[in-house]
This record gives sequence, C-alpha cells and structure tokens, in this order.
Amino acid sequence: MAKDVKSSILKNHVKDIRLKKGMSVKELIDMQRNIGGFSAQHVIEGIDILKDMLDDKNSFNFLSFPADIVATGLRGMIADSVKYFDAIITTGGTLDHDLAKAYGGKYSLGTFEADDRKLHEMEIYRLGNIFIGSDQYGLAVEKYFSEIMNDICNSKDYKKEYSASELLREFGKRMTDEHSIIRQAYLHNIPIYNPGILDGAFGTQLALFSQDHDFKLNLIRDELELSNISFDNKTTGALMLGGGISKHHVIWWNQFKGGLDYAIYITTASQYDGSLSGARLTEAVSWGKVKEKAKYTTIDGDITIILPVMFSYLELF
Repeated sequence: MAKDVKSSILKNHVKDIRLKKGMSVKELIDMQRNIGGFSAQHVIEGIDILKDMLDDKNSFNFLSFPADIVATGLRGMIADSVKYFDAIITTGGTLDHDLAKAYGGKYSLGTFEADDRKLHEMEIYRLGNIFIGSDQYGLAVEKYFSEIMNDICNSKDYKKEYSASELLREFGKRMTDEHSIIRQAYLHNIPIYNPGILDGAFGTQLALFSQDHDFKLNLIRDELELSNISFDNKTTGALMLGGGISKHHVIWWNQFKGGLDYAIYITTASQYDGSLSGARLTEAVSWGKVKEKAKYTTIDGDITIILPVMFSYLELF
C-alpha cells in the first residue's frame, strides 16, 4: 500500500525544457505542463483556472488591480481585456495614470537606483523604474479632468450626485483614447468600482471641484451595488493583480455569498508581515472569502512578466 502511494506521488517526472526557433507562447506553456517547477506550475494552474472562469457563463467575474501597473506598458493590454470581465475594482491612482496617458502624457523608462534628490530638483517623479515629468502627470490630469468634469456639469443630464462608478462612466463616455481603461470599460458597459477614488490627483480635483459646484460623491452607492452582486450571483470569480484595497474589496464582498468560486492572485508580496497584499488565497479560505472547494491559486511573481504570458496563451486581446 505504501509503495502504491509513493508511486502515485512520484508519477509526474520533471523533464528538461527544449526550446526551438519560432516557438509560440502557447507551445512553451504546454511544454512546461509536464516539465517545469516552482512558479511555472502556478502560472499554468492560473491559466487553466482563468480559462474555466471565463468559460463559465454563470460566473460573474471581477478584474482587480492597483494603479502602479497602469503606469507601465500593461495599460493598453488591460484596456483590451476588460471586455472579458463583468466588473473592475481598482484604486484612485489608476484614474490618474489613465487620464494622464489619455491626454498625451509621456512616461519614460528609468531605474530603481536613481538619485531621487536630483530627480526632485528636475521635477521628475519616480514610480519604481518609471520616470514621469511633473508636466506629464499633475497638470495633464488637472487639465483633462477639468475639461471633462465641466462638460458633465454643463450637460442636460447632470445629476449633482454620483457614485464613483457612475462618474467614471460619464468620463469614459467623453474620452477618446481607445487605449484607455476607463474608455474601454464604458464602451463594453463594464462598471469600474473605485473605493479609493479620493486617494490621488483625480480625487483631489473632485474635492476642489465640489468647492464651487453643486456636486456630491456618494461612496455608499457602489458598496450597495457590490453587495447586490454578491447576493444575486451564485457563482463568482476573480483575477486579482496585486493586493491592497482593490483585492480586498473583491474578496470582502464575496464572503457574503460564501466566497469566490474561482480565484487567481498574482503578487510579489511576502505573507510574513501579515499584510493583505502578502496573504495567500488559502488565508482567504479561512475567512470564507474563497470557498473551500473553489478553484484557486496564488502566483508569486511580477505581474508585468506573468500577465502578458497568461493573456497571450488565452488570446485575451
């Protein structure tokens, strides 16, 4: 009996990867199914769960992500993929970067090891290894925000009070950049829930705008919508890119329906400081935020490397 158990445990043998010219992403991943170890196997598991999740027509599926990856070249790829999901949950900075780039803001490749004092003197912001000229960010967001917000305010349909998702829909309606996440969400009727909308340049502009306009932001309304989603949908899934408030808002509201049925989480954070960003999905099971029998996996690694591979394999573009 023990010999049979041992044989079962050792049945999948590791084999060497053999690369060849012209190999596609799909061919490489399929080869690694029976070869690779470490994070490669979690990426493959994530691909399979994501495919099952998107193929399940009864599943209401979330895409969540923080702002930092929007500052990278992933912005356009995420914009192209929003149509495959039912709702987006993100952070305030996503709006800043999306508007800045939609208004023509240019972000530049830099280095993590830069002298930040010198960058400050030159009015260059550093986001990891991304450099952003101050005129490409703050002023760009402020100008584009003002143009759109004034148009909303002067329209015959102006309501004076908006939820965050309603306001972002109005922004998407008026934006013209087809690579914009906000724009593509509007075109495909995908709501963007942004519980941290006041945290950033966009939120600051909202606060300033409200000082001399009859405008109110109702943050509770979106929370009630998320509550309704959790109770109205028997099956739910989520692709969560990074942690923080965007991840937690997904798993928090899904606990009220007994947890997510599908869940893929990509992170570089350590779990040993007890942070939400570092928490593996197994921890979410203990809270009832992910079902015990759910299809789920945590992938340790850089989203900017892993996500293009996953989306290319599944042709989510």
